[in-house]
Amino acid sequence: MTEILMNQEEVLGVLFETGAIRKGHFKLPTGEHTNHFFQLPLALRYFNYARRLSVGLSRLLRTVPQISSLLPNVSIVGASSGGIPVAYGIREALQADQIMWVEKGEDGNTRFRQFDEVAPGENCILVDDIILTGKTMKSLVNLITKSGGKILGIGVLVNPCIAKLNFEGIPIMSLVEVPTHHFSDEKICAICKENGKPMQVGW
Repeated sequence: MTEILMNQEEVLGVLFETGAIRKGHFKLPTGEHTNHFFQLPLALRYFNYARRLSVGLSRLLRTVPQISSLLPNVSIVGASSGGIPVAYGIREALQADQIMWVEKGEDGNTRFRQFDEVAPGENCILVDDIILTGKTMKSLVNLITKSGGKILGIGVLVNPCIAKLNFEGIPIMSLVEVPTHHFSDEKICAICKENGKPMQVGW
């Protein structure tokens, strides 16, 4: 039987092996240059890897007292489409009540689908596959707060350490950190000076 729990080295091994993380010189659709390109769904498409990554993150979330004390009476909320498989895995590992997820409305704002929303006083754990700028997670935090929900914690598989994350005291847990460099354009890109033209990638 395959051991479920993985150490940091094993987690990184899975992410690089599946192409969920690629190292090199990349140009993003925003025009930014970076030394890592992330596509976490490439790892989550494999059942065993998705299960092991989710269990690992769930163990970290359990270390937060305000989460462990309220289990299993919590809702798991996916912050993006990439967070949906993570949400399912975390719900199973924590035996939580339910999962929900948000999507972009026609106006570009984050919203729940009609009749699927957080109730006042509902205890929520927010999850995603990765947290880059933090904008997506912040919009979800605002949405749930306005609905009267209580956010117990945030969990992500990968934190590239790009943005300074501050969610007003809400604990943030990440399964692994992958320090990543971002440059606004080629003029200030340190990688361009060493490796020349970057590879164009999409989302």
